[in-house]
Amino acid sequence: MDIQIYSDRQALSHAAAVHAAKALRECIRAHGTARIIAATGASQIEFLEALTAIAGIDWSRVEMFHLDEYVGLPVTDPASFRRYLLDRLIDKAGVGRYHLLDGETDPDQVARAVGETLAERPVDVAFVGIGENGHLAFNDPPADFTTERPYLIVTLDDACRRQQVGERWFASIDDVPTQAISMSVRQILKSKEIIAVVPDARKAAAVKACVDGPVSPSAPASILQTHGNTTLYLDNDSAALLTGTTKTRRTR
Repeated sequence: MDIQIYSDRQALSHAAAVHAAKALRECIRAHGTARIIAATGASQIEFLEALTAIAGIDWSRVEMFHLDEYVGLPVTDPASFRRYLLDRLIDKAGVGRYHLLDGETDPDQVARAVGETLAERPVDVAFVGIGENGHLAFNDPPADFTTERPYLIVTLDDACRRQQVGERWFASIDDVPTQAISMSVRQILKSKEIIAVVPDARKAAAVKACVDGPVSPSAPASILQTHGNTTLYLDNDSAALLTGTTKTRRTR
């Protein structure tokens, strides 16, 4: 795992966006298309703003897959991850083809259908984050590290649901859905390249557990240690608790 540490979330987001843009351009140049996985949440907002502002990406040749979505939440809800991606990436950039997870209908059928399309060929680049509880997508601890199913129906733990309230997507924990459709851990690891964008002090404990600690379902994102082409973008706050780790420091 390549760890890049920047002075603040703006510098982190810019650097990750430049990296992502280069990866997308190279995929399109080599293969005519680029398959991506897009994450959502407060941690990804500046990154997506920076990425969609970069010129020279032919977004019409990009095929996007959705990382996770709440079960039962309407696409019109401000907390819907479908709405988030439509507003901040798909419509804004003009993504050519995309596969959103509709949690309002039959989640099992949606997981199967999108999963079948996803499994047709490899993903070139996955954009991910790490949750305050160490989750990867909505794979809360203890995460399933063994299933080969592309998508799972998962039950969200209290720490995950409290994070959504803390980020002001919901007014109270009672408003946060209890289930979600989530890409599985092993499916994420099948991506050729992973770019993880993880700013803020509130992620510091999770970053330490997932980087300095052992690979364990108790720290789901620790599995990224096993992927040969992952870059973890941190700021000084999210990296504050790291010890004994080879770190490349770049500040802007």
